[in-house]
Parts: sequence; structure tokens; C-alpha cells
Amino acid sequence: MPIEILIRAAWPGEREMLKSLQRRAAAANPGDREALLANPDAIAIPAGQIASGQVVLAEVDGVCAGFAAILPRADGDVELDGLFVEPGAWKCGIGRALVAHCCEMARGMGAGHLHVVGNPHALGFYGKCGFEPVGLTKTRFGSGLVMRRRLFIFV
Repeated sequence: MPIEILIRAAWPGEREMLKSLQRRAAAANPGDREALLANPDAIAIPAGQIASGQVVLAEVDGVCAGFAAILPRADGDVELDGLFVEPGAWKCGIGRALVAHCCEMARGMGAGHLHVVGNPHALGFYGKCGFEPVGLTKTRFGSGLVMRRRLFIFV
């Protein structure tokens, strides 16, 4: 049975709750756990990013089940800066719904692509969301997979 997901802008007073969710999601993922333990300062959501409407959260039955953050890029495209879902709600469509919402936000900003740098273990998820790998980059956590999703289809 499909769940009803409400996606809305995050509020400044929810910042600490979102950081806790990010910590739980990263710790529950074997591909992220080691990096989180080595870099606890990686759990950060800038207050300005929330205030500018660049952080959205997904509610299920009035409870936050995940969130995503975007950032405009200098080239006019948009970066998916963060995507985290409560571990107990994985594989329920929340992550995909957040990605779809961020794509709409990016289109509204005039971007041609939504970009993301993810861990290589996230390739399957992002592939199902329409992203294509375009390269690798070095991050403070090791090798990152650079992916992008085209937002407009030209015929």
C-alpha cells in the first residue's frame, strides 16, 4: 500500500532534528558509517540553507521521514547537497520523492541538470532516480561518484 508523503520547506527550528536524522541515516548505512565516525563534523546543515528554502523535508503521517538539500552552482545547474531518509523508512519511496521534488525546484531555478556526488554504493539508488555517472572526484571521505540528471528533455 503506497504511503502519502508531504514534502515541504524545512523550518529553521527543525535544524537540530534534521542533523539527528542525518546522523542516524549515515550511521545505519555500512558505506557511510566509517566516514561518519572519522568525521563527526560532517553532520552539518547551514542555517542559511534552511532560511533560503533550499532544504525540504518529507513528512509521513505528520512525522519527518527524510530531507534533502540543494545548492545553486556557478554554472547555472543545481547540486543535490544532501539526501537522508530515516533508516526505518528506507525503500518506501521517500528518497525518490525527495529527489523528484528537488528536480522540480532545480527546474524552477532554470537549471538544466541536477548534480550529486555520492558514495559508489549509492549508484543503484541514483540510477533508479534517473542519474547517470559522469566521473569520479576526491572528497574528504574518499572517492566520490559524480552523477547528474538531465532536467529538460530536448527533442
